[in-house]
Amino acid sequence: MAKKFSVPLSQIIREMSLETVYMPRDPETIPVSSADVNRPGLAFGGYLDYFDSERIQIVGKSECGYLNDLPAEVRVERLAAFAACRPPAVVISRDIPPLRELEEACVQNEVPLLRSKDLTTSFMAALIGYLSVELAPRITRHGVLVEVYGEGILLTGDSGVGKSETAIELVKRGHRLIADDAVEIRRVSSKTLVGSAPDNIRHFIELRGVGIVNARRIFGMGAVKMTEKIDMVISMEQWDSEKVYDRMGLNNEYTEILGIHVPSYTIPVKPGRNLAIIIEVAAMNNRQKKMGYNAAQELMFNLGMVDDAAASVETQKEWNKF
Repeated sequence: MAKKFSVPLSQIIREMSLETVYMPRDPETIPVSSADVNRPGLAFGGYLDYFDSERIQIVGKSECGYLNDLPAEVRVERLAAFAACRPPAVVISRDIPPLRELEEACVQNEVPLLRSKDLTTSFMAALIGYLSVELAPRITRHGVLVEVYGEGILLTGDSGVGKSETAIELVKRGHRLIADDAVEIRRVSSKTLVGSAPDNIRHFIELRGVGIVNARRIFGMGAVKMTEKIDMVISMEQWDSEKVYDRMGLNNEYTEILGIHVPSYTIPVKPGRNLAIIIEVAAMNNRQKKMGYNAAQELMFNLGMVDDAAASVETQKEWNKF
């Protein structure tokens, strides 16, 4: 069973710059475990059959207008039933003064009541985006994550193969380091993986023979980045003279991470190969493939070995998966 993550309400309050109207206890002890949010219009209408009590409830101008139009006794009854479901928090948007009955219902049922200055839809979008990252399924992989020409590249391979040294060379060439040694990967949507470094090792990189260095302090703020999408995986391995490596790139290979297939390449390592330049070219080639161009297929067409239309269709089919 997949592990379920949560984020303390105090962290959401800080991130979203929320004003506290009522807080029953320390918000650090109130967990939020659902990335979905809800506007409780149906709940205020009295329909609670499918009410999800794990979602943060957002009350906007429409909900407040509807409540104000209700008879006083009905309003009190509906709000009491709503607060009795004990959602993790209720947030009033647009800086609207909270209704007295809503505040009383929240106090009676110990439901945190907060307020935001943002418009309802803007606040919902920001909150959903934030929670989707914080509560996303995640794993930690051994490797190095770098950004090269806007492409997030996860370098994998055995210890000592040269991942960190290659990352340093890429940073010197103007690219950015996200994580070294341990990469925390989160599935933030059905098509997107985002990688970052654990807080305690962020910006540090290990170079055998030199030791631990801080990439941000040596190369500057422009050399590092907090997070990056994972667009491709490059597996680095020691050169095996008996192994046949792909020399054309006609067929796309993929690595599955958290149920998402990511384009992958295997680069053999041996003395004299400039891995940083090879990875730069791989990044640019990967971007071209995303835009529907495959150099290997064009070469095959020029040699009369494949139909151009079929090659273009096949390329589009592969990348439409992403």
